[in-house]
Amino acid sequence: MAFQIGFSAVKFDNSETNDIYTAAEHPVQPRKSVVQVYFSKRNMTLSYYNDRFDLHQNDMVYVEGKLEGLLGRVVEVNYNFKIKVSDYKRVISVVNTDVNGRFFMAGSHFVTFDSKALPAEKAITWFRAPYKEEDEFVSGSDDTAFCLDDLSGMKVSSAIAERGGAYYRENKVRYLSIDGTRGYAIVEGTQAYEVEFVYQNNQISGLVCSCFCAYNCKHEFAAILQLKETLEIISKDYAAEYERSGYFAAVDKGTLFSFAVDGRKNGSFTL
Repeated sequence: MAFQIGFSAVKFDNSETNDIYTAAEHPVQPRKSVVQVYFSKRNMTLSYYNDRFDLHQNDMVYVEGKLEGLLGRVVEVNYNFKIKVSDYKRVISVVNTDVNGRFFMAGSHFVTFDSKALPAEKAITWFRAPYKEEDEFVSGSDDTAFCLDDLSGMKVSSAIAERGGAYYRENKVRYLSIDGTRGYAIVEGTQAYEVEFVYQNNQISGLVCSCFCAYNCKHEFAAILQLKETLEIISKDYAAEYERSGYFAAVDKGTLFSFAVDGRKNGSFTL
């Protein structure tokens, strides 16, 4: 039996009665503050100067300095202060954790067929800081392709298959989407890795991972296993929804609640 959730983890106007709400815009006017930011991966709280955003308690942020690249949560905001700016590192980015849309239960993940509910461009910011202007990336792929029903075509070693299978079973594939023929996944290992591929007529091609290996890696294998499972569930329970949109995004249940629900004081669920 299929279940669905009408989900809105944002502020909304009570006069609205639709299942899907429009996200409230963050104020564009920054408000200077000194904030305390907690970093769960280091179990430490540090102070930062903010002059770019209007920050509030429970906002998720990235900072400069020795903890650059680690996601932190604002636990305290101070507006009354006088500091020597050179003594403080700054907050450089705020993560948008607003989620709107209808999600369906699909095994270990929630799945949506609304491309605006949780696009890949938003999901990746939950796991890594925005790239810098000077960062440059190139990519390439060969003509290798394999059938999703026969993963032996990936030609991975038994060790890679074992580690990738463990990542899949441990729900390390935090996010997965298919938009037309473009496939994308976020797999969390020692850091978050991005897996990209082309999916067409049950064939996988152009498979690459940001970890860079000269061969198909464990992150890619985990992503393809998750894709196979998710498509099987969609085919059984949500075929009409997928056929109408040509799009789906699947997000690990724990990830969605950790980012979109924890710390919020308003929003709604419809079960």
